[in-house]
Amino acid sequence: MTNKHMEIVDWDDAPVELNHYPAGISVTGGKMIFLSGVTAAPAYHSHPHVAEEFDKMPQDMEGQTRAALEKVKKSLESVGGSMSDVVDTVWFLRDMTTQEEMRKVRREFFGDHRPSSTTVQIVRTATDPRCLIEIKVVAVVDA
Repeated sequence: MTNKHMEIVDWDDAPVELNHYPAGISVTGGKMIFLSGVTAAPAYHSHPHVAEEFDKMPQDMEGQTRAALEKVKKSLESVGGSMSDVVDTVWFLRDMTTQEEMRKVRREFFGDHRPSSTTVQIVRTATDPRCLIEIKVVAVVDA
């Protein structure tokens, strides 16, 4: 995957075998897209939250990551973008021991595309206590 608006910022002496994400991203041109935090919960749900609306969410990290990234993909496609347009991600995980499960699914969606990435452990999401992950995404698409 490539993005003509994005240049990966890496150090010249960065060891390739340990370089899973870039030190940074340089963006020129394009239109910035900021997605609200994405979980496995239904994108459109009641406020205040109704617990039953979240009963059909996957209960494992792989399933929730896949469901959330499908929503990211759908949102980007709605503005003419794709996963290769993502320049920055923040991954909020309830349990850091599930990070490798998240990474496995992330590789399915991003392949060799490497947006900047930060992972943070949280107590819970605001959506539902069963949500194991929330993803914040910034993308740059053609203007």
